Amino acid sequence: MNGEIQNVFAAWRLPVPLTLSVIIITAIVYLRGWRYLRSASANVIPAWRAFSFLLGVCLIWLAIGSPLALLDEQLLTAHMMQHLLLMTIAPALILMGAPVMPMLHGLPQASVRFIVGPVFRWQPLQFIGRALSRPEVCWFAAAAALVGWHVPAAFQVALQSEGWHIAEHLSYMAAGFLFWWPVIQPWPSVPVWPRWSMLLYLFSATLPCDILSAYLTFCERVVYPAYVNVPRLFGLSALEDQECAGALMWACITIVFLLPAAEITTSLLAPNSRTGKLEARTGVASSRSSRT
Repeated sequence: MNGEIQNVFAAWRLPVPLTLSVIIITAIVYLRGWRYLRSASANVIPAWRAFSFLLGVCLIWLAIGSPLALLDEQLLTAHMMQHLLLMTIAPALILMGAPVMPMLHGLPQASVRFIVGPVFRWQPLQFIGRALSRPEVCWFAAAAALVGWHVPAAFQVALQSEGWHIAEHLSYMAAGFLFWWPVIQPWPSVPVWPRWSMLLYLFSATLPCDILSAYLTFCERVVYPAYVNVPRLFGLSALEDQECAGALMWACITIVFLLPAAEITTSLLAPNSRTGKLEARTGVASSRSSRT
C-alpha cells in the first residue's frame, strides 16, 4: 500500500500554468482590488471575505492541481472529494468573498474601461446573465451536473479522456457557482425569489445528492467498473471505496447546506431584523396571491 501511494506522489508534478493562473494571478488581482476598496472605505469588504475568496481559490487548486487529482483515477472517494471541492465548497467560499468589485478594481483600468465594461454592458450577455441567475435554472444546472456526470457511461468517458475530464471539472465549477449565486447573492445579484424560499431551494437540492449517495453506499455492487482493476490504496476494496464515497457525499452536503439554511432562518426570525420580517410578509403575500 505504501509503495502504491509513493508511486502516486512520485508521478505528481507541480502544474505551473494552473498554479500561476489560479493561485498567483487571481490572488494578486483580487488583493489589489481589495486593498484599493479598503483604502476608500475600511468596512466595504471585511478581511474575512478576502480570506474566504483566497481559501476557495486554493481549494480549486487542491482539487485539480495537487496529488488528489491523480488519486481520483484509483479511488472513487478521492473523486468525490474533488467533486465536493469544485462544486460545493470552493464556489461558495469564492462568492462569499464578494469577488466582482475587487476583481474589477484589481484589473488594469484600461482593460476594464475598454474591454470588460463594454462586454458586461452588451445586451445579449445581460439577458443571458439574467436567465442563468434565476434560482430554478441554477438548481437544475447543479442537479444536471451532479446526476449527469455520475451516470456510469459518462463517468467512464471522463476517466478515459483528458478532454472530457477537464470538461467535467469545468461543468462542476460552473454549476457550483450558479447554484450558490441565489443563496449568497454577491454584488451585483438581484434577489428574484423571497429570502425564505432559499430554505426550500437548499432542502430540495439535497434530494438528488441523498439519492445518489444512498445508491453508492447501499447498492452492494461496484457501480463504476474502472475502479475494479486499479491498485487498491489504504486497504479499501472497490466496494468499500464506493461506500466511503457515498457516505462522504451525504455527510458533506448535509453539513454544508445546513449552515446557510441556519443563517437564513436566524436572520428571518431575528426580532430586530426588519428585512427578514419584510421578506417573510412578502413571501406570505405572494403565496396568497398565487392561490387566488
